[in-house]
Amino acid sequence: MSDLLSGPVEAAAGLAVYGADAVDKSAPASTRDALVKAGVPGKLAGKDASLWGPDAEAEAKIRLGWVDTHQRSRELLVQLAELTAELADLDHVVLAGMGGSSLAPEVIARTLGRPLTVLDTTDPGQVRAALGDRLERTVVVVASKSGSTVETDSHRRAYWQAFLDAGMTEAEAGRHFVIVTDPGSPLETTATEMGAFTVLADPNVGGRYSALTAFGLVPSALAGVEVAELLDQADALAASLGADRNNPALALGAALGAAATLARDKIALVSDGTGIDGLGDWAEQLIAESTGKAGVGILPVVVESPQSPGATGADVLTVSYGGALAAGDVPGGGATPDVAVNGPLGAHFLAWEYATAVAGVVLGIDPFNQPNVTESKENTNKILASGLPAETPSFTEGAIEVYAPQGAPGDLAGVLRWLLDGLGDDGYLAVMAYLDRFADADAARLRPLLAQAGGRPVTFGWGPRFLHSTGQYHKGGPQVGSYLQVTGAVAEDLEVPGKPYTFGALQAAQAAGDRQALAGRERPVLRLHLTDRAAGVAQLLDAAGELRA
Repeated sequence: MSDLLSGPVEAAAGLAVYGADAVDKSAPASTRDALVKAGVPGKLAGKDASLWGPDAEAEAKIRLGWVDTHQRSRELLVQLAELTAELADLDHVVLAGMGGSSLAPEVIARTLGRPLTVLDTTDPGQVRAALGDRLERTVVVVASKSGSTVETDSHRRAYWQAFLDAGMTEAEAGRHFVIVTDPGSPLETTATEMGAFTVLADPNVGGRYSALTAFGLVPSALAGVEVAELLDQADALAASLGADRNNPALALGAALGAAATLARDKIALVSDGTGIDGLGDWAEQLIAESTGKAGVGILPVVVESPQSPGATGADVLTVSYGGALAAGDVPGGGATPDVAVNGPLGAHFLAWEYATAVAGVVLGIDPFNQPNVTESKENTNKILASGLPAETPSFTEGAIEVYAPQGAPGDLAGVLRWLLDGLGDDGYLAVMAYLDRFADADAARLRPLLAQAGGRPVTFGWGPRFLHSTGQYHKGGPQVGSYLQVTGAVAEDLEVPGKPYTFGALQAAQAAGDRQALAGRERPVLRLHLTDRAAGVAQLLDAAGELRA
């Protein structure tokens, strides 16, 4: 990996990409040269919708606004300043949103050290904890592009009822909401009925590309971020996007595409510790949902550190990310990655979006649609209407009920080993935890333990959050995945006001709906149900830790 240190650095506007040239040159022919010859940089900067083929053109025409949305977003700055001043007494900002509506603001707030409560779950315990936290000082940003996202609508209903139950009038409750949605969505009408503040987003930008639109900027501004700086950083980088050289976003996209064509179609995303916090979770959705379709794709694997299991492998491209570095500095952190991306956060957003679109050109897919996302949603709706299917555990061990495919071993360690042994040379394991990502946070420790034991890439996602992210890749990407779903008993459920189901029932239906979608592809799906969450997580970690590669 010494090429990272000695090879050329592609840089513009404070954003530098190290190592991309070496990855590109590992291909029989330069992917970057082919892109330049085809005029891709200029066409993409000019929002040419024909780049991804005739079948994708109609979608691309209405989804390329991200290329320059940072310029139009300046029109929001006065409105955001006024809104922040109006709501100055509400200092607890809650963001109710899923996927593209929540991941970018969470990265912004974490990186810049501003407090933001992100509610992207249907777990009743996590929702209840949010509702009980400084309610009288809370402003809820309800963010949904379509305006019909079931999780976000449920959060809105729960908070509305909580405000009323606290003695507020409807007019007073309405002041505690800021609605971010597309013009003409059902949520815009609902906002008017609630008397809520409304901020309309750029309709020509898809959710996962919306970091520098109202979806990323409104909650961040309310949390105290100087969002104009993010726009400045993106604007500075934008001047390089049409160039054939000194275009770091093009270098990154060409490297991602070149690696994928050489069967390095997993990308380990790791922070180098230089100031960007959590970008991997945002990039995970962007890359997985944009490329994972038609049986191809790039699988993002968010790892904890450069030394973490799963960060390297014959089919893995390791990419680090971080803040801007001083001249002459080299990305560090212990192990040297294949590619390193360093620069200001606003430039990161635009560069990764551009690079993902370029990778789509290389792979021959439409990076703006998500054809398989609705499948699990439709299954969930059917289950909510008809009830959960009856299931009997294969066996119970301690605080864990095990629901295993036929022929699997009859003990916990054995069934985990069986799942890992079935991955093969090109497979991956996805751990999908329908739990409380704060109260049950230790469950995330499963990822490195299973990656160590299996010697293969392992992803970890909190449900239902990942359904708006890697869920598309699971169903539309290469069918080489195996799936470990972890669910948990609900100690105290919570009603969804105005609906005939609870948060617990919704969470269970989402898990069951996704199991059905995955099982329909004849891929291994193992479900572990924790009858006692704390005890079950501890037991599962012990079992995973005892496995050997």
